[in-house]
Amino acid sequence: MMKLLKLSLSGAVAVMIWGGAQAADVSPLLTQDPKPVEAPEGWTFSIAPYLWIAGISGDTSQFGLPTVHIDADFGDILSNLDFAFMAAGEARYDRFSVIGDVIYTKLSADGETPFGVLATDVEVTSESFSGLLGIGYALLDGPAGHLDIVGGAKLWSVDTTLSFNGGLLGGIERNDSATWLDGMVGLRGKYSFTPEIYLTGWGLVGGGGADIDWDVALGVGYDFNDRISAIAGYRAMGVDYSDDGFVFDVVQQGPILGLAVRF
Repeated sequence: MMKLLKLSLSGAVAVMIWGGAQAADVSPLLTQDPKPVEAPEGWTFSIAPYLWIAGISGDTSQFGLPTVHIDADFGDILSNLDFAFMAAGEARYDRFSVIGDVIYTKLSADGETPFGVLATDVEVTSESFSGLLGIGYALLDGPAGHLDIVGGAKLWSVDTTLSFNGGLLGGIERNDSATWLDGMVGLRGKYSFTPEIYLTGWGLVGGGGADIDWDVALGVGYDFNDRISAIAGYRAMGVDYSDDGFVFDVVQQGPILGLAVRF
């Protein structure tokens, strides 16, 4: 769960991108041209570190220890974040695309056990990484936008330390970690209302190592010129993983902001 906390925090990272021919969306899930122009010949590339100000809620647990509940809004996350990094990228040729999304976070936060009996409070330190790599194909493609089907895999790695204070478990500290892989499938798309303003979004769902893994977002973009665009929107992501006593069942959501450049 803390892992997502970090993920969420990772959502609290600066957003900047640099590139070449036409602007792309903030997430690798949606790096696209900000205005309807003729499709460029050959490969085009996009890269975009971005800012996701996300809160997180859910449960985390380790073998032999009670479940710890975490519920923090983005304000709490920002104050507890130790380090976070997020970046998205895309390589595109005609209707085909290769996308990637990387999130790394390290953070500290407060949690609680049921009814506060076993511990008055719990200090949670979490270090997490998630990386998505996928391939897309444009089912619909036109001068005003496109709709892609996407399939790929997401790698998760979470390391959590729980420190119990007060109550029956006061003084106990435990560390545990887990790494797993989830298959993902979904849609992403973009539609331009004007040469400058466009709507972009995606929805992915999957599982494998986790019982369920999902990611959805919707945003509005603005094209400053033929190279750079900006986007503002809302993103929500959740994962439910449990194995051998290790539980990471969290949802993180919040506003997303970014700049994108294509080359």
